[in-house]
Amino acid sequence: MSDHRRALINGLLHLAVFLETHPNVPASSRVVLHHFPKPASDEDLRAEIDEIAAQIGSGIEFADSPYGHYTTSVHFGPVEYRAVAILAAARARHDAESSYHGCIEPDAT
Repeated sequence: MSDHRRALINGLLHLAVFLETHPNVPASSRVVLHHFPKPASDEDLRAEIDEIAAQIGSGIEFADSPYGHYTTSVHFGPVEYRAVAILAAARARHDAESSYHGCIEPDAT
């Protein structure tokens, strides 16, 4: 098991114990752990998500498809593991939409 994975698991366990022993500390009603594959071709990204879907016994979720996301997930009550591939068209659209970010400042008056 990688150090990164062990650290994540330990952190989740410590969070659970912390929330259990500090009942007055507010907590969200749900938690989502995202996995984003490393950049690759759309075909490779879909293949990785397909493999994850097979491992977790889930299908591909098409709700995010219009946004160019290829996803699968599994729920443990209000806790979700979600694997998301952001396909090339979505990345290009985001880059175009944010290309002027910071170039225009509104008049302060």
